[in-house]
Amino acid sequence: MPISPCAEQLRAADMRVTRPRVAVLEVVGSNPHADTDTILGLVRSVLPEVSRQTVYDVLNALSTARLVRRIEPAGSPARYESRVGDNHHHAVCRACGVIADVDCAVGETPCLTASDSVGFTIDEAEVIYWGFCAQCSAARKQPTVPVQFPPRSRAHRSS
Repeated sequence: MPISPCAEQLRAADMRVTRPRVAVLEVVGSNPHADTDTILGLVRSVLPEVSRQTVYDVLNALSTARLVRRIEPAGSPARYESRVGDNHHHAVCRACGVIADVDCAVGETPCLTASDSVGFTIDEAEVIYWGFCAQCSAARKQPTVPVQFPPRSRAHRSS
């Protein structure tokens, strides 16, 4: 029986391979930027008996082992992704909340270099770009048509 890539990742991180850990790792890998409730629902479709606390514990353990990355855009629940180790950033739509990966800027990036490290050894910068995704931008540009509420049908109009 072949070993799943997720089981191999767990072993490489010196973690015990369990069904909940494999399931959570698979779900996060196929659903980037999913929140805990989404992850729980998808894991339960495979392991109906798994508890919410188990999923929280697994996400915490996977984050600590750096197999998944936890991101927390302002005003949003924690999100998880399996893209780790490359210090990429994120763009978040202000309207619909969709999150997209943004690769680091190349060349000179003064905003990512701290002017004073205040004694820290800095190894990562987290940048979140805020704006509107392509779909929400297009929707914002469409002219709005005034609508009467409740809409009247022709049968009820008085002449």
